[in-house]
Amino acid sequence: MAPLLLAAAVGLAIGLTLGALGGGGSILAVPALVLLLGQDATAATTTSLLVVGISSLVGMVPHARAGRVRVAQALVIGALGTLGSFVGSRLSSAVDDAVLMTAFAALMAVVAVLMLRRTESDGPVRGLGPIVTRRPFTISWPRVGALLVLASVIGLLTGFFGVGGGFLVVPALVLVLGFDMRVAVGTSLLVIAVNSATALASRAGGTGVELDWALVLTFTGMTVLGTLAGGRVADRLPTQRLNQAFAGLVLVVALVTAATSVPDLL
Repeated sequence: MAPLLLAAAVGLAIGLTLGALGGGGSILAVPALVLLLGQDATAATTTSLLVVGISSLVGMVPHARAGRVRVAQALVIGALGTLGSFVGSRLSSAVDDAVLMTAFAALMAVVAVLMLRRTESDGPVRGLGPIVTRRPFTISWPRVGALLVLASVIGLLTGFFGVGGGFLVVPALVLVLGFDMRVAVGTSLLVIAVNSATALASRAGGTGVELDWALVLTFTGMTVLGTLAGGRVADRLPTQRLNQAFAGLVLVVALVTAATSVPDLL
């Protein structure tokens, strides 16, 4: 029972982070499954995709009901992210692990600083503005092109660094597209669900991994509850506080990654 209780506690914590901030699921779930619950890397990553994918999809529903999910943008980012992720994975295989993780730490530090600077600004980010309007129906093709480029870059970086999309999608939506933080969180959850489903489909029948289904169901159930609770937390916190919390989490990840990768690099 102890492993299942631990899985329940960890799943709840990860779900709270995922639901409130729209990211952090995979990057927190995999080390928790390996270091705390004793799974090997293959089982941990597969379990993480199941847990985070289902939790993101369920957690997205309240955001969608509140009008905080931009479905078209999320599907474009998810679809193009798949292609970019494949290319990024191929490129990363030629890079030393220490160099890869040090670069990841540097990228996360830059993202954290940009998000913190965003919280200090007085007005909203201008961003790209609306891409599609319904009344009258118009399409801004330059903005469509910018979205395609952004989606491809996110997928490339996701595949290159081997992390979940939330850490990159949320700041991209806020800083580039000018989304409100709550809208960015809701949209990010749909992107994560799409990416997780795609990754699981690519693994189907190819890994031969045997999952601990009692642990998977416990972990998933508590993560779903945590994600829904995290969504309620996001409703009550000011946007500035959400920005600061996300930036703080990203900065912690950057510092921990740097602490483990820089010594290996040197």
